[in-house]
Amino acid sequence: MSNSPSTNATAFQPQLKIPATYMRGGTSKGLFFNIHDLPKAAQQAGESRDNLLLRIIGSPDPYGKQTDGLGGGTSSTSKTVILSESDKEDHDVDYLFGQVSIDKAFIDWSGNCGNLSAAVGAFAIAAGLIDSSRIPYNGFAVVRIWQVNISKTIIAHIPICNGQVQEIGDFELDGVTFPAAEIKVEFVAPSDASNAMFPTSNVVDQLHVPDIGTFKATMINAGIATVFLDAQALGYLGTEGQEAINSDLAALQKFETIRAYAALKMGLIDDLAQAASRQHTPKIAFVSPAQDYTASSGKSINKAQIDLNVRALSIGKLHHAMMGTAAVAIGTAAAIPGTLVNIAAGGGEHQSITFGHPSGTLKVGAKAIQQQGQWIVEKATMSRSARILMEGWVRVPASTI
Repeated sequence: MSNSPSTNATAFQPQLKIPATYMRGGTSKGLFFNIHDLPKAAQQAGESRDNLLLRIIGSPDPYGKQTDGLGGGTSSTSKTVILSESDKEDHDVDYLFGQVSIDKAFIDWSGNCGNLSAAVGAFAIAAGLIDSSRIPYNGFAVVRIWQVNISKTIIAHIPICNGQVQEIGDFELDGVTFPAAEIKVEFVAPSDASNAMFPTSNVVDQLHVPDIGTFKATMINAGIATVFLDAQALGYLGTEGQEAINSDLAALQKFETIRAYAALKMGLIDDLAQAASRQHTPKIAFVSPAQDYTASSGKSINKAQIDLNVRALSIGKLHHAMMGTAAVAIGTAAAIPGTLVNIAAGGGEHQSITFGHPSGTLKVGAKAIQQQGQWIVEKATMSRSARILMEGWVRVPASTI
């Protein structure tokens, strides 16, 4: 009797090989694809595309590790990006972002990833999606990105050296271990009059959450839909790190319940049950005045360095740093008098602020103006960095699609 593993030759199918690039953008990592490299069934939105990306990332995984895929078991490392040449006037590429759930068979296409936005321009150049006439031999390539999920324009200024994307540099970003080349990212009109920045028309609302309480809340659409709460009202200092929040299952459930009621009040869902399938948006964050604290790296943050402290949750867990799109929401809300973010930053007028997050600090700029009684922001800016980590082929069982 043979001890060899049994095989079924008639059932065997080799894995599919799909060109892919694994990149860091800001404090996130994701898998990048040129849409034309995907199997035809996955070049269109739908079940085939979702099944393919879920299997590549390694979801759903009840163990929460995504061991049999390329995800890293956190919201920051469970991301996918699909790029294509844009046929939209004055744009170079279309950028579609998918936030992959870790333990559920679900991809949230409802929002953008601001961190990976910094990597889009670099990938587009490396993938040959940008006309060579737009790439200087030395200087900055201005990549005009159409963000498909939210129908917004992003402008990325990609450093170029000797005709190639410059990835190495001395720009330091808290939450990223090694320095890299700085990429300036501009989010054009992250909120406008046709898409009310404040869906309730108020800069502060009373948000009632049954069996939990009533909280002052700033609910804003800018960068990404976000609900801001006061840290003290939640029983926090506002300087907490990941362990303090993510190890407290009751606290995480409380945040998720508050987030669901905020989504309902913002008009993002029609009933509370829909919040479970819309995990990427809205984000939920809490703010406090500037305070001293120790970042996750061990670095001491002095309150004189920052305007306020912000902690934000993504996909049900406290983020290790700050989501790029949430940073846009923070900068925008800080610029508008009377919001909880503005109050935490000391009130008054702010065209840029520096806030403290679990990994350190981040500066973001935004200019808000009022038009016909509506607040709008013309542009929000921040600096990030990006780097290709690996490129080649990702393999996935042929039965996936």
